[in-house]
Amino acid sequence: MAVDPRQVVAGFLTLSMFVMLGNMIKHDHFSSGTELSLEATGVEFSGVKVVDNAEITDADRVGVEHLMDADEELKPCWTKPSPKVQQSNGYITFSLTMSPEYHISQITDAVVIARYLGAALVLPEIRGNEVGKSRKFQDMYDVDKFVKSLHGVVTVLHELPAKVSAKKPAVIRVPNRVTEEFIMETIQPIFHSNNYLRLAVVFPSVSLKPKETNNRDMDSTACLAMFSSLELKPEYSEVAKQMLHRLKELSKKSDGTVLAIDMQTDLLGKKSCKTIGGARRKGCHNPGEVLGFLKKVGFSANTTIYLTETWWHKDLNDLKEEFPHTYTKADIMPAKKKGEFLKSGNADLARALDLEICSQSDMFVPATSGLFYGHVAGKRIASGRTKILVPEPMSASAQASDFISTYVAKKSHLAYSCYC
Repeated sequence: MAVDPRQVVAGFLTLSMFVMLGNMIKHDHFSSGTELSLEATGVEFSGVKVVDNAEITDADRVGVEHLMDADEELKPCWTKPSPKVQQSNGYITFSLTMSPEYHISQITDAVVIARYLGAALVLPEIRGNEVGKSRKFQDMYDVDKFVKSLHGVVTVLHELPAKVSAKKPAVIRVPNRVTEEFIMETIQPIFHSNNYLRLAVVFPSVSLKPKETNNRDMDSTACLAMFSSLELKPEYSEVAKQMLHRLKELSKKSDGTVLAIDMQTDLLGKKSCKTIGGARRKGCHNPGEVLGFLKKVGFSANTTIYLTETWWHKDLNDLKEEFPHTYTKADIMPAKKKGEFLKSGNADLARALDLEICSQSDMFVPATSGLFYGHVAGKRIASGRTKILVPEPMSASAQASDFISTYVAKKSHLAYSCYC
C-alpha cells in the first residue's frame, strides 16, 4: 500500500517532539540557571531545560510611571535581498507545527533555505497539537502578504506541480535557526541528488541571540522572513485589533495603560514547569507571584490588564481583587467570534491573538518564559515597544527598571541585528 510522505513526516515530527525537545529552550531572558517550560505546545514534556545566563539589569532606576517614556524608535538596518534572476531549480515543502510562535521560526528557516538553494517554496500546511487535524496556510495567514513580501526573493507556489508531487521527497530534519554550514554540508548535497525536499524543522535548542555570520544575504533574508512576511489573515487580524481597541477604551476609564501578561496557569502543575524533584521551575510564575511583582514595582490598581488565559478561574481571584480591571480572552473577545476562537481544537488561533495583543500592548510581562516571550519581545523591539518587565520574586528591588528584559537592556535579541 502506498504511503503519503506527509503522513510519514507527521509521524516523525510527533515522535521527534517528544524525543528531541527534552533539551529544549536556550535563551537569555530570565535569571541565571533557570529551568523553564516549553509553554505553548499544549503537550506535556519532561526534562525541559533552559540555559540562561541573564541577570537583572542595572538600568536607571525609575518607577513604572516613567517607563511609559522608555520606548525607542528603530529602523530596519537590512535591505530586501536582491531579486533572483535564475529559474527555481527545485522544491521545498514543510509544515507549520505547534503554536504560532513556532510558525515564525519555521517560516524563517524554510525561506532562508529556499533562498540559499534557489528552490521554490510551497505554501505549508498547518498541523496543530491535535493528531490528524490540519488547515491550509491561507486559512490562518495572509497568503497575499506572504507572497508579496517574498517577491523576487523566493518563488512561492500554492501547490507542487503534479509531476513532482508523484515523487517521494527527501526528508531532512533541520535544527531551528539553520546555519550556512548546515545548509552547505547537509542539505545542499541531498538537494543536488533530489531537488524535492521535505523539511522537518525541529527545536533541539532555542536561542534568539544574534549570530555572527558573514553572509549578509542570509541575514537579510532571515530578517525579512521573521519580521515582515507572516501576518494573520485580515479577518483574524481584525479580531485582535478589536480586542486591543476594547482594552484601550477600558483603560481610558482608569490610568490609560494596557498591560499584557502571558499567564498560563495550566502549565504550573505539569512536568514542563517542575524539576526532577517536583519543585516548580524558575520562570514559571503563578498568579500570586505575578500579583506580588506588580504591587512591588508600583503598578497602579487602575491598570488595565490582559491575561492570555482563555477563561476566568478561581486562581485569578486575588489578582482581580487587587487589580479589578483585569480581563481574559473570553471577557473582551467579540461574542460572535468566541465560537471560532475559543472552541476546543483551535488553541493555535487563540494563541495567535495573544501574540498580537502582547506585541502591541503598552507594556508586557511574561509570567512564563519560552519562545512565545522571545517572539513577542522581537516584535515589540522591531516596533519600538520596548517596555517589557520580567518578574523575579526573589529580588529585593522595588524599582521597575531593574526588571527590564535583558533582551532590551542588553540588546541580546536578534531583532537588534535587524533593527537599529
